Amino acid sequence: MKTMARLLVALTVGAMLASCGPDMQKINAAGDKAEADSTKAEASAQSAEQAAGQADAAARQAENAASGAEDAVRRANDAVSRLEAAFSTSVTK
Repeated sequence: MKTMARLLVALTVGAMLASCGPDMQKINAAGDKAEADSTKAEASAQSAEQAAGQADAAARQAENAASGAEDAVRRANDAVSRLEAAFSTSVTK
């Protein structure tokens, strides 16, 4: 009877190990995939942060260029106004 009980326990343990084996492989594979996905997500986040920094720098540069263009337009308008005034003055003389 003891031998039969031991055999039954051994078979049960063997069956449990056998049934857990493929599942454990699936669990390990899922864990490895999750870790790889996490690494990819981290790299993507770093790339996004770098792109955001570059976009911010480009926006500042564009803003500076726009301010320079506005100043150039004001100077050109002033010059045109002076030319018109000079022309108007010379015509009326």
